[in-house]
Amino acid sequence: MSAADPRLRKLKIQTGVVKRCGKEKVSYRKEADQQKAKVEKMKEEGREAIEIKKMNEVVQESLMMIPDCHRRLEKAVCDLTNLIEELEPDYGNVQLNGDEAPPPGYKEMSEAKCALKDSDEHLKAE
Repeated sequence: MSAADPRLRKLKIQTGVVKRCGKEKVSYRKEADQQKAKVEKMKEEGREAIEIKKMNEVVQESLMMIPDCHRRLEKAVCDLTNLIEELEPDYGNVQLNGDEAPPPGYKEMSEAKCALKDSDEHLKAE
């Protein structure tokens, strides 16, 4: 296998997709929590009902994005897992030898496996 193996490029892209989807899901959850806190603060301050209603709509929009992100993350993880299984015979058992530069595929495979571990946490999260 050469360093220009198109499957390695595809692996790198798919790894990026998994990372991005995981970050998006976390981001939407964080945004929804912040917006909920803002709504509670608005209620305590006695703001107008229409303002509170609009903020609740913003919260709902953020909450609606979480299941979509979750589905996209599941699909991306499945695709990445299949790709890793396909490349495992060629690049899965690559070892580092002391001070030598890592062999082709080593970096991509290790990043992909790390992304899969991280994505497990994102998938388990609400």
